[in-house]
Amino acid sequence: MRFESIETIYGHLQGLKSSQIKQLQRLYHQKLPGDRLTTPEFAQRLAAIGTEIGQPVCAYINRRGQVIRVGVGTPRQTQIPPLELPRYGAERLSGIRCLATQMKPEPPQEAALTAMALQRLDALVMLNLTGEGFERRGGGATGYIKETYLAHLVPHPEVNWSVSPALSLDDLTELDFIELVEGLETEFQREFIAREVDADRDRVLIVGLKIDSISAQRFEDGLAEIARLVETAGGEVLQAIKQKRSRPHPQTVVGEGKVQEIALAAQKLGANLIVFDRDLSPSQTRNLETQIGIRVVDRTEVILDIFAQRARSSAGKLQVELAQLEYMLPRLTGRGRAMSRLGGGIGTRGPGETKLETERRAIQRRISRLQQEVDQLQAHRSRLRQQRQHREVPSVAVVGYTNAGKSTLLNVLTNAEVYTADQLFATLDPTTRRLAIPDAVTGEPSAILLTDTVGFIHELPPPLMDAFRATLEEVTEADALLHVVDLSHPAWQSQIRSVMSILSEMPVTPGPALIAFNKIDRVDGDTLQLAKEEFPQAIFISASDRLGLETLRSKLAQLVNYALTPGGSRSWFKN
Repeated sequence: MRFESIETIYGHLQGLKSSQIKQLQRLYHQKLPGDRLTTPEFAQRLAAIGTEIGQPVCAYINRRGQVIRVGVGTPRQTQIPPLELPRYGAERLSGIRCLATQMKPEPPQEAALTAMALQRLDALVMLNLTGEGFERRGGGATGYIKETYLAHLVPHPEVNWSVSPALSLDDLTELDFIELVEGLETEFQREFIAREVDADRDRVLIVGLKIDSISAQRFEDGLAEIARLVETAGGEVLQAIKQKRSRPHPQTVVGEGKVQEIALAAQKLGANLIVFDRDLSPSQTRNLETQIGIRVVDRTEVILDIFAQRARSSAGKLQVELAQLEYMLPRLTGRGRAMSRLGGGIGTRGPGETKLETERRAIQRRISRLQQEVDQLQAHRSRLRQQRQHREVPSVAVVGYTNAGKSTLLNVLTNAEVYTADQLFATLDPTTRRLAIPDAVTGEPSAILLTDTVGFIHELPPPLMDAFRATLEEVTEADALLHVVDLSHPAWQSQIRSVMSILSEMPVTPGPALIAFNKIDRVDGDTLQLAKEEFPQAIFISASDRLGLETLRSKLAQLVNYALTPGGSRSWFKN
């Protein structure tokens, strides 16, 4: 908690007199009965101040009847930041109600109701003041107040809130507040249980931004992919929220209104994680978490989480840890301020920053050690490749988009027993097995080494490219490539381009490649014909049904013979 006066007044204070500020500060000394929304005296006092200063005034009150926040402005302008609200679940309200004044003779508008929902307030009470066009009523409980409205949240899938008809102040103050709140929370609890929330799974909202430089189809494919990534990581996708902009907002990626929509949806659905379909800068992540109030991650972090779950070998775990630390390091910025708030403000900011610097240096040292170990791993695999080359055993690296069926193909060809699943990044660690093939010239039995590699993905995150360089060298050092494509995937053409783009960025030009369209048992004739027209030299197989495997062996023999021919090209060819 920040070190500040308990009588702080929030909002628009410009032009207010010191006497008016003091009137607002005195509201903090009021105590309301626990079973009533307000008292006539408190409501009239709030209304009198609002009338005098000519601006809306809001008072936030907890269930003990204590005024905990006073602000000048609308409920939206004076709302409590998410990180300062009490912690509550989807089955509870925040334990805070808001009394707000306004000059207009109308029910609460959507902006005020949205602010109520974002804070998960027990209730929002609007006090409509007498003003221009109204006859001021003197004396009694209606001196400054023409009418009131009561709004509160409702546990309904299609409706966010309920707003009462216009009420007199007397009727409002007679309502049983405790009965109202307990009834609402009982309904929220029932709705919460009905969802059958799995505590072991993150409940996720995914957010997609369509900018001008991305085609509509590419955007939809990317949104479907991030949903699949979330599910692979163990999360449950509750809803996808989309926005179209010419370019990302520099502070929050999406616009202010969309940020509020995300926060509202998270409240309503009980989400505990927001996942964006793109990479976020550290400042964007912090801004979004501050405004939404729950954890926000980007595409790279989801992929890193999957890699952390999938790594089995010591080498795989080593490379995943390196990638995670390299991703985390620039995102430590701002942690010192958070530690300062926990420490209490004055006199505690130094230790917070010192702890931050200590943590940063420790991570940098760990990254240096891991990089050295990756270099050693790189050297070890280089020696193994040299031994294979010395024995003159040709090697073929199996590459392709994640979940294209590479490991399944390796298993049916070589009985490798590599783990397979209908998941993204089911396997990370490279596996090399010997495969018998006919010699391309003599037809005599021969052999090659077939290496399964980590699956690629569109815009493979740079930390992974760097950390997995030892694994990816299996690709660049192979004599040839077998590019496996999932023809049943709606975005198979885009996936081919993504794999080619990643390979073209490697420091060493990969060897010639044979494209193998997999899962042909799941595609229609039109898709098959289109693939044959675009890639006439490709082969068509089904690894799971063992279709086309003999043709594949024969084509691999031709591929290796071409790759090893003196003067043979090491550029791409569709064969």
